[in-house]
Amino acid sequence: MAHVLSLTLHGGPNAKPAPVEIAHAVIAGWTGRDAAAVEKHIKELEALGVKRPATTPIFYRVSAARLTTADTIEAVGESSGGEVEFVLLQHRGKLWVGTGSDHTDREVEKYGVTVSKQMCDKPLAPSFWPFDEVAPHWDRLILRAHVVEGGKRVPYQEGAVTAMLDPAALIARHDGSGRLADGTLMYCGTLAAKGGVRPTSQFAFELEDPVLGRKIAHTYRVRSLPILG
Repeated sequence: MAHVLSLTLHGGPNAKPAPVEIAHAVIAGWTGRDAAAVEKHIKELEALGVKRPATTPIFYRVSAARLTTADTIEAVGESSGGEVEFVLLQHRGKLWVGTGSDHTDREVEKYGVTVSKQMCDKPLAPSFWPFDEVAPHWDRLILRAHVVEGGKRVPYQEGAVTAMLDPAALIARHDGSGRLADGTLMYCGTLAAKGGVRPTSQFAFELEDPVLGRKIAHTYRVRSLPILG
C-alpha cells in the first residue's frame, strides 16, 4: 500500500508541493566507500551493544508509512536518535535526490537492527532535486547535521557524500537491476557522529550543493512517550 507525502520536486520554474506516492522504503546500512570508516561506524554501534551486520552494505526494509516530513515525531522513551543521510527517490521514471534522518531506537538496536529501523518515524526534508542536475558534481555535495545539547546547537555530523558508495553503485548492490523500482525511496548511509552515536531530541540536517549554491534542509523535534512496562 503506497504512502503519500507532499513533496516539492524541483527542476523547473514552477516547482510546488504535490502528492508523491511511495510504495517501498529501504534503509541502506554500512554503505561507506572507505572500509576503515565503515569499520569505525560498526565499532561505534558495537560499543552500544549492536551486533555486526551480516553483509556490507545491507538493505533493510521498513514500512513506507514511517516516512514523514513533519517537524515533530514521537518515540517511546528517550533512547532514539537521528542520522543524516542522502536519500534517493524513484518517481515516475525519474531519479531524485534529497535528505533524511534515519531516526533509530538505540536500545532496540542492541537486540535487533531490523526491528529498530521500524520503531521510529523517518523524517525527510520535503524538497528533492533531479539527480541529473547534481550527477556531474556529485562528489562535491555535503551532508551536515546539528543537535541541541545543554541548550546549545552543536555539530553532530558533517562530510561529503563521497563517504558513502555513489548512487549507481548502491542501486546496483540493492537488487542487481541497476534501477530502483518506481515508488521506491532509499536512505543511503550515514557519517560518523562527532562525539559518538547518542540519543538526540532535536535534530537539524541538510544536504548542500556548493556548486549550484543551494541546500535542502529540515529540522525536527522528538516527543518522548512514556515506557510503562
